[in-house]
Amino acid sequence: MKVITTLCIMLSWLIAAGVAHAQNGDSRYTLGSGDQIRISVFGEQDLSFEQIQLNDAGTFSYPFLGSVNAKGKTAKEVENLIAGGLRGDYLIDPKVSVSILQYREFYVNGEVGNPGGYPFQPGMTLRKAVALAGGFSERASRSAYYIIRDTDPSRKPQKITLDSPVMPGDIITIEQSFF
Repeated sequence: MKVITTLCIMLSWLIAAGVAHAQNGDSRYTLGSGDQIRISVFGEQDLSFEQIQLNDAGTFSYPFLGSVNAKGKTAKEVENLIAGGLRGDYLIDPKVSVSILQYREFYVNGEVGNPGGYPFQPGMTLRKAVALAGGFSERASRSAYYIIRDTDPSRKPQKITLDSPVMPGDIITIEQSFF
């Protein structure tokens, strides 16, 4: 019985550690144009919204606060921004939750079956992105892959591998093979 109790405790610790790791992984994601979020304010249905899409500037309109700039901020930072804006004048201690419903697209062009924009999913790699885009074409290079990171202000293409991570807004180019 003691062994079973110990195993149950250890299993619950492992599960809790996995949940904490998953939440921390998403906490670094910064919002941008095209992301869709949900805002919940506990006990305040008029201030809760099931779906808000960030506009081209990465902002959205919110009651009492006007235009809220979410571009480059994490969901937690937007939570704090809204809670801070509502605290005092409107609510005593607002409990705000912001979650990401849909990430903005990434783009694949060049030698793939179906070039275009695709919805991002956490854990996306170049290998998965190429699969979503219909796989490599017959003329695709098997070693020349480039990415322009949405977060890179210089917008310089970087050479990547099939296991490189892909983020929302990134532009991937699969070059043509010479042979």
